[in-house]
Amino acid sequence: MRPDPSDSSRQRFQAAMKLWGWPITLGLLSASGLVSALVSDSWGDAWAWFALGFPVLVMTRYALRR
Repeated sequence: MRPDPSDSSRQRFQAAMKLWGWPITLGLLSASGLVSALVSDSWGDAWAWFALGFPVLVMTRYALRR
Protein backbone atom coordinates (compact mmCIF):
# COMPACT_ATOMS: atom_id res chain seq x y z
CA MET A 1 0.00 0.00 0.00
CA ARG A 2 1.38 3.41 -0.98
CA PRO A 3 1.49 6.26 1.53
CA ASP A 4 -0.63 9.27 0.66
CA PRO A 5 1.72 12.10 -0.44
CA SER A 6 -0.59 14.68 1.07
CA ASP A 7 0.04 13.19 4.53
CA SER A 8 3.72 14.03 4.27
CA SER A 9 3.08 17.61 3.14
CA ARG A 10 0.41 18.02 5.82
CA GLN A 11 2.85 16.85 8.50
CA ARG A 12 5.53 19.25 7.23
CA PHE A 13 3.03 22.11 7.24
CA GLN A 14 1.92 21.30 10.79
CA ALA A 15 5.53 21.10 11.95
CA ALA A 16 6.32 24.44 10.30
CA MET A 17 3.27 26.08 11.86
CA LYS A 18 4.19 24.70 15.27
CA LEU A 19 7.63 26.31 14.92
CA TRP A 20 6.72 29.53 13.08
CA GLY A 21 3.06 30.10 14.06
CA TRP A 22 3.62 32.51 16.95
CA PRO A 23 6.45 34.52 15.36
CA ILE A 24 4.38 35.04 12.19
CA THR A 25 1.31 35.99 14.24
CA LEU A 26 3.26 38.48 16.36
CA GLY A 27 4.91 39.94 13.26
CA LEU A 28 1.58 40.44 11.49
CA LEU A 29 0.08 41.93 14.64
CA SER A 30 2.99 44.37 14.97
CA ALA A 31 2.78 45.35 11.30
CA SER A 32 -0.95 46.01 11.52
CA GLY A 33 -0.41 48.07 14.67
CA LEU A 34 2.26 50.19 12.99
CA VAL A 35 0.10 50.82 9.93
CA SER A 36 -2.91 51.57 12.10
CA ALA A 37 -0.93 54.05 14.19
CA LEU A 38 0.19 55.88 11.06
CA VAL A 39 -3.05 56.11 9.11
CA SER A 40 -6.05 56.10 11.46
CA ASP A 41 -7.58 57.89 14.42
CA SER A 42 -9.87 56.93 17.33
CA TRP A 43 -10.41 53.16 17.00
CA GLY A 44 -7.15 52.85 15.08
CA ASP A 45 -5.23 54.34 17.98
CA ALA A 46 -6.75 51.78 20.34
CA TRP A 47 -5.89 48.96 17.92
CA ALA A 48 -2.33 50.29 17.57
CA TRP A 49 -1.86 50.26 21.34
CA PHE A 50 -3.12 46.70 21.57
CA ALA A 51 -1.32 45.41 18.47
CA LEU A 52 2.02 46.92 19.52
CA GLY A 53 1.64 46.16 23.22
CA PHE A 54 0.67 42.50 22.95
CA PRO A 55 3.99 41.33 21.44
CA VAL A 56 5.85 43.28 24.13
CA LEU A 57 3.71 41.57 26.78
CA VAL A 58 4.42 38.13 25.29
CA MET A 59 8.17 38.80 25.12
CA THR A 60 8.25 40.16 28.68
CA ARG A 61 6.39 37.15 29.99
CA TYR A 62 8.76 34.80 28.17
CA ALA A 63 11.84 36.67 29.42
CA LEU A 64 10.64 36.61 33.04
CA ARG A 65 9.85 32.91 32.81
CA ARG A 66 13.44 32.07 31.86
